[in-house]
Amino acid sequence: MAKTITTGCAIAGGGPAGMMLGYLLARAGVEVLVLEKHADFLRDFRGDTIHPSTLEVMHELGLLDQFLKLPHQKVQEISGVIGDETITIADFTHLPTRCHFIAFIPQWDFLDFLAVHGKRYPGFNLKMKAEVDDLIWSGDRVVGLKAKLPRGMLEVHADLVVGADGRHSAVRRLAKLEVQDLGAPMDVLWLSLSKRPGDGSQAVGRFQAGRLFVMLDRGDYWQCAYVIPKDGFGQIRCKGLDAFRQDIATLNPALANRVNEIASWDDVKLLTVRVDRLKRWYRDGLLCIGDAAHAMSPVGGVGINLAIQDAVAAANILAGPLREGPVSEGLLRKVQDRREWPTRMTQAVQLIIQNRIIQNVLTMTVDPRPPFVARLLKRFPFLRRIPGRLIGMGFRPEHVQVPEIRNQKSEIDD
Repeated sequence: MAKTITTGCAIAGGGPAGMMLGYLLARAGVEVLVLEKHADFLRDFRGDTIHPSTLEVMHELGLLDQFLKLPHQKVQEISGVIGDETITIADFTHLPTRCHFIAFIPQWDFLDFLAVHGKRYPGFNLKMKAEVDDLIWSGDRVVGLKAKLPRGMLEVHADLVVGADGRHSAVRRLAKLEVQDLGAPMDVLWLSLSKRPGDGSQAVGRFQAGRLFVMLDRGDYWQCAYVIPKDGFGQIRCKGLDAFRQDIATLNPALANRVNEIASWDDVKLLTVRVDRLKRWYRDGLLCIGDAAHAMSPVGGVGINLAIQDAVAAANILAGPLREGPVSEGLLRKVQDRREWPTRMTQAVQLIIQNRIIQNVLTMTVDPRPPFVARLLKRFPFLRRIPGRLIGMGFRPEHVQVPEIRNQKSEIDD
């Protein structure tokens, strides 16, 4: 027999969007239940970039100093090696934010941090190993959800259901929300290689004929992204692991003495790139945010940042009304209206880069020459502030506007 509970907001998905929204709503006096299908937040090769605009949100919440005590790496510039020429692409040091850098920190540390601080509020509730597999309806309105637990089923009745369950969202599928696929010409292979003295520390992308390789500094190792043509992993595997290692060594000869750290294909993780967005992010009683509303390209590493901005905007618009009960479709529409423009603009830039630059590089038979824009960035350093702002802050950075309320009591039994 299913256990039944009632809450103000039920959030499917304990990723950046879901955890931040849960934290913000609980902080604002709304009872929240976040349901995460995994037993913990540990996952390899999740997005680990915390951008300046997100760090600004952490400051506004009074959490920044504590957050930056966690082990992290700071990236103030992003560079690219095009052929044999190194070009600084983005400069974050002049942003109008307190932090002039991207913080690289394991996503599980970020999510654990939000969970620990969320539990300071009686209205914050988190259930792990709770996989959402159905919605509860009253006519055309969503009034809750159902989740599988290790010991049975859970029915959650809520004034609002939020889908924050990623690019393969069960919630948006169950709600029958229409998805617009924008396409992607590439996939990404993730792997790790040790970092050694003299390697440097800034994020670097290397563009050579038919190859694109990105290295992200993770302290004692490099998190590496090998960009491949869409659905091309099978062909790479057919050539063999030695050929794959040699490709990496050719891209960056400094790695030649450590590519044997890739012991098997188990050390290589495939990210199937998708770029899409919902035409409508909501229906009566339900809202989708983050990747559930708009799957982003890995270009710029801005997916987490967009998800956090969605959560802040949703909390700003919905927290007060949710304290009183169910919210109207009009308010849910306001969340989409607030966040759709920056989403569209970000995806438009990503599509230009992946379809006109990355796709061309992947089909080249000779090393590329720096394009005109890259030559401008090299000649006029102040221009690097423009991509720095777009990557570091986005098109519409959000700010926390709802006050902290501590007097709510939870009715949910953990």
